Amino acid sequence: MPFIDSKVTLPMTEDKKETIKAKLGQAITTLNKSEGFLMVGFDDDYTLYMGGKKLEKGAFVAVSLFGNASPDAYSQMTAKICDIYETELGIPQDAVYVTYSGISDWGWNGRNF
Repeated sequence: MPFIDSKVTLPMTEDKKETIKAKLGQAITTLNKSEGFLMVGFDDDYTLYMGGKKLEKGAFVAVSLFGNASPDAYSQMTAKICDIYETELGIPQDAVYVTYSGISDWGWNGRNF
């Protein structure tokens, strides 16, 4: 039950959102999760600052998943996320910030896992 929430400084077309969503769906297997339960959210044209300076091209990506993954899997996932946002939106990899949260209690469909 992963959720990938992205805040990006650029406006995104629906086609671009679909493309990135599909690529994130492939990448999530790195964390031993499937696209079948993946939820993806986009907040585009978002203002981000880093080090007191406005990022013209930047992204903050928060990955939440039921349970945890290994540090190596998180590292591989970060590389994939950075590559996706650079390839699809032209955001430099050094302006893509990724966080991970393992969730022990996750509810869906009237019950908890």
